[in-house]
Amino acid sequence: MSNAAVGIGLVLLVGGFLLAVLEYRPFSVPTDSMAPTVSPGDRVIAQRIDGDEVRRGDVVVFEDPVWGDVSMLKRVIAVGGDTVACCDDEGRLTINGVPVREPYLGGGRASLTEFEATVPEGRLFLLGDNRGTSQDSRMHLADHQGTVPASAVTARMDGTVWPPSRMGFGGHEEAFGVVGPVSAPGPLRWLVVACLSGSVLILGGAAAGPVADRVGRRGTARRSGG
Repeated sequence: MSNAAVGIGLVLLVGGFLLAVLEYRPFSVPTDSMAPTVSPGDRVIAQRIDGDEVRRGDVVVFEDPVWGDVSMLKRVIAVGGDTVACCDDEGRLTINGVPVREPYLGGGRASLTEFEATVPEGRLFLLGDNRGTSQDSRMHLADHQGTVPASAVTARMDGTVWPPSRMGFGGHEEAFGVVGPVSAPGPLRWLVVACLSGSVLILGGAAAGPVADRVGRRGTARRSGG
């Protein structure tokens, strides 16, 4: 039984790890433009995706030469065909006329500057969660309405792994469900469960063998003594 537990544990641990390596990439957050969702120095795990898988509310890793030749992390606010504007009477963004309440803004205005943009097909309008400091689509409105190609996206944030105090799953924002479909979380949670379960089975199975042998020897000794 102990050998079976170790074998199953190895399959779960190694399989979960390999799938995580294939499915995800790490990203180190360089600035505070996405605070409070993530802070400078945080390490996040981002699922590798294609641009056509992106939905409103996703926090994505992308590269666009107009914005600089570095990977950036921003939130997708609007997709091709959307008209995004700010702000309504309550300081909220509107997408296609529908107001979106963004809880990560802590009740503040969605933007200190007013804007309106219609997103071309195949492109994305991106904002940082720290609207007071983020350099984002609002700064590039003269170029394709401030948007980037959906093909520029390489991954979607699915969780934070460092520091331990901020460790957890998340990144997708269901608030945008009032406008249209949002992304489902990736498999990160299940991969973590698989790896942890595998580790427990391996340790438990490895310990069970010596314990069983010791109990067997004691039983034999007692019978011999009787």
